[in-house]
Amino acid sequence: MNPKILLVNPPIHDFTAYDFWIKPYGMLSVAGFLRHKAEFALFDYLDRRHPSVFGESEFKPDKWGRGKFPQQIMEPPQPLKGIDRYFRRIGLARDLFADFLKLQDFDFVFIQTVMTYWYLGVEEVIEDIRKFQPHAKIILGGNYVTLCPEHANSLGADFLSVGWELGPLWEYLNIEPDLNQPALWEVYDNLATGAIKITDGCPFNCTYCSVPKVYGFFKKRPVERVIAEIVLLKKRGAENIAFYDDALLHKADGILIPFLEQVMREDIKVNFHTPNALNARFITKELAEILVRSGFKTFYLGFESSNVKWQKMTGSKVFSEELAAAVENLKSAGADCNDITAYQILGHPNSDTQMLEESMHFVNSLGIRGMLADFSPIPGTPDGDACSKWVDMNEPLLHNKTAFAIIHLGFDESNRLKDLQRKLNNKLRQ
Repeated sequence: MNPKILLVNPPIHDFTAYDFWIKPYGMLSVAGFLRHKAEFALFDYLDRRHPSVFGESEFKPDKWGRGKFPQQIMEPPQPLKGIDRYFRRIGLARDLFADFLKLQDFDFVFIQTVMTYWYLGVEEVIEDIRKFQPHAKIILGGNYVTLCPEHANSLGADFLSVGWELGPLWEYLNIEPDLNQPALWEVYDNLATGAIKITDGCPFNCTYCSVPKVYGFFKKRPVERVIAEIVLLKKRGAENIAFYDDALLHKADGILIPFLEQVMREDIKVNFHTPNALNARFITKELAEILVRSGFKTFYLGFESSNVKWQKMTGSKVFSEELAAAVENLKSAGADCNDITAYQILGHPNSDTQMLEESMHFVNSLGIRGMLADFSPIPGTPDGDACSKWVDMNEPLLHNKTAFAIIHLGFDESNRLKDLQRKLNNKLRQ
């Protein structure tokens, strides 16, 4: 008899979180490899289409499917008590999960982890599983487990799936996977948004990024499997699909462009989005035209600073003239300026060199939106390790992006820069 596996996407304990096409894609991909070899159920605390909240005006999505999560203000944990922001529990009500666990028994529970500083939500889920299903074996996987394995082990799970090598997991489950299967999107009753990846890993070595450690070497995914995922997503109702790739445009001639050509040949009509940031260096006139023609609607570009010295210090990923050229190419191809955004890091440990305010004005001069991404110190990265002078890197709660920006820059300066970004974006709308 096939084992019964419960998939859980935990609630978030943080100052803020927004449904920016968030889906537990890693967990669904792993579960997909076990399709037809196990019975699955899902409890997604971040599912805004859950009957308990679906239809409420507060959670109504924007035109691309994004929106607010249900949330409640709560007492912050001790390490974050000095941060002058409301701390929240974000996600569906806890008692809904307790009621769910009473309906059937499970042999295994997979819990997805993402941010290292979200572990309190994982801890909450483990507590409830131990209370209502003490016999179930709990398996943790994802970024937090890979970056902080010793800390993750302290939460009391039965098995940690660390990194991208899944062989130990298959041995623990005693199941032979089918690696050609797409992600298990059918565990959702209905969807409005979804996610895909056509590649894994990243060939770059930015000093603030953990992707090489978490996902390994850059490699292409089988096109047939990704197309099958899109078809499955469409059948479940998804109209907006986000690429979760970390280097989507790398080797585009041999990977992305052939994939998009197949999407167009098969007349697959969806809206594509790029929340993980595109490398502006690769957006040529020809590529921009293909992106727009194949259904890309929002374009998030990585641009941490206009300062050449800082750009070179952090990996030389993209320079100012390359961002300007990419924006012009996207505009010429028909992309809406309101849907082109440049990310910039707020609170980086080398913020003096970064010259953030000057960079913000440069982005504004291109006629596109800027978005400040608070810096999260990631253990095992050069920039993250440098943050030990400000915070205890052994406490994942202090990796929190909202907290670190305030600790490093100060409350007033952090607010001033965020207010400036809002003013610059509002100026574009006038």
